[in-house]
Amino acid sequence: MTTLDGLIDGIVDTHVQQWNPRRSPRLGRRMSRVQRVVPRFGDRVFSVVSSQAEREYLLTPRLVARAYEPRQYSNDVAAVPAVCGVPIESVVVTDAYTPLDEGEYPPDDHCVAEVDYLLGLPFGTASAPALGAMMVRGNPTLDGFGERLDSQLAVSDRIRGIQINASRHPDPKVRDGCQTDGLLATPAFLRGMEAVAGRGLAAEIFVYSHQLYDVVSVAREYPDTTIIVDHLGCPVGAFGPVGLRTGTTAAARADILRLWRERMTSLAAQPNIVIKLSGLALPVLGYGSEPWGNIGARDTLTHMVGPLVKHVVAHFGSSRVMFGSNFPLDKPNASFEMVVGSLLDVLEPWGEHVLRSVFRETARKAYRIGD
Repeated sequence: MTTLDGLIDGIVDTHVQQWNPRRSPRLGRRMSRVQRVVPRFGDRVFSVVSSQAEREYLLTPRLVARAYEPRQYSNDVAAVPAVCGVPIESVVVTDAYTPLDEGEYPPDDHCVAEVDYLLGLPFGTASAPALGAMMVRGNPTLDGFGERLDSQLAVSDRIRGIQINASRHPDPKVRDGCQTDGLLATPAFLRGMEAVAGRGLAAEIFVYSHQLYDVVSVAREYPDTTIIVDHLGCPVGAFGPVGLRTGTTAAARADILRLWRERMTSLAAQPNIVIKLSGLALPVLGYGSEPWGNIGARDTLTHMVGPLVKHVVAHFGSSRVMFGSNFPLDKPNASFEMVVGSLLDVLEPWGEHVLRSVFRETARKAYRIGD
């Protein structure tokens, strides 16, 4: 069995989401219909009150309707040492799942309150890992973006950058994360990014794979800014049908992966881009729609994501690749130890240096953990 014991003290999980519908300022501001009805009716009405795009993105509404904080996360990662020999050492908390559209922005006091909420969570106590860094949500095209950033930075020195959800898909039944086509390539966005670069912050971007060339534009415009791409560039429908017509045939899925490989190779030519091995069990990749899970076994996950992970490591090198769990959104399809074990299976032939980098060292550098 491959082990990380002796290589690193612990894993850095670079993609953890934390929320509590009763306490988190953003969720408390405008809970969705799904979140209000789930405590009483659960999955029985999920298909009635939510769209196909929402169902295929979440699988089950229980994830967002109930609190997910350090105690719940600690329970999910408890078996990790048995699989790899080391625990989760620290986490990077990203912006929580939220019903707000990317074009909207919560009031200034809510931006600060969200940071206060995360800082008040009991990281580093009992069995919970330490809080290594935070990423705050942002849209550089909006008025007052820089001032909002400053107000958040004044609250905590753990903030390392902004998280941008620019995901939009031509399939109308695939969930969009923002309202603007080509957001990253717009002049307003590129100008607004100066507020991020000027403060020495990173930009963490979630797009679907057909949008990856837009990330190249951002990286070229700001070559000294670290650009982090979430979820392997998210090739929607690569493993099965999603939405109205995405990935419905073997030929279509092969084409999705071919174009993903070409675009990831182009991204690798930009030295300031870092890829996150997160979202490996994300439902929109096309695993299926059963709320109790669609992957099944560690070997199955390894077989499916292995070629993608190998392509990324081969082109980016281990110093620009890092692990993230995307928990709890990946939880319906795969346990935490299954995801870690699958990555170990794929990466073990690359040697100890790659394992150290992917599971710890790249993250500590990209998020300046320990500074």
